[in-house]
Amino acid sequence: MITVRRARTSDAAAIGAVHVAAWRSTYPGILPDTYLSRMSATRQALFYEGSIAAGGTVIVAAPNTGTPRLVGFTTAGPARVRGLGDGEIETLYVLDDWRDMGVGRGLLRAAAKDLAAKGCRSAFLWVLRDNPSRFFYQHLGGQQAAFGETRVAGVTLPQMAFCWDPIDRLLAASPA
Repeated sequence: MITVRRARTSDAAAIGAVHVAAWRSTYPGILPDTYLSRMSATRQALFYEGSIAAGGTVIVAAPNTGTPRLVGFTTAGPARVRGLGDGEIETLYVLDDWRDMGVGRGLLRAAAKDLAAKGCRSAFLWVLRDNPSRFFYQHLGGQQAAFGETRVAGVTLPQMAFCWDPIDRLLAASPA
């Protein structure tokens, strides 16, 4: 069983570690190996600690095992760019050993609930085109809404946006 809850600043180190582990397992062959090897869980933790302290939406997933270990997290907020939806799911990372167990669905559901409570009627996210997780978003009813490019580690990468409009489609597609 998994508990999904809002992050506390004390979770920042674990969130940073999940972020780095997820990138290292997902992006080999997509991002330069040197970039992935130099990623710092400590630097990521500082970023997320600041976001949590500022009231940003950061939601974590932890197994109900009595240990404080985090196995995934998501961040969300108002759309950073207009035109695709009201709310944006900015990140979703789950450790490899916890994929296909409902963790990602639970995190997305919590993010969608938070966005809807803040008045967002639709939601979207960007995913790298070569990220195998893109099929997860399609499975949850995300509709391809746009294509673009992003620059990471000096590399220009193709990306695609998935949209849930209305946001209720995401809530219905991702049961607890």
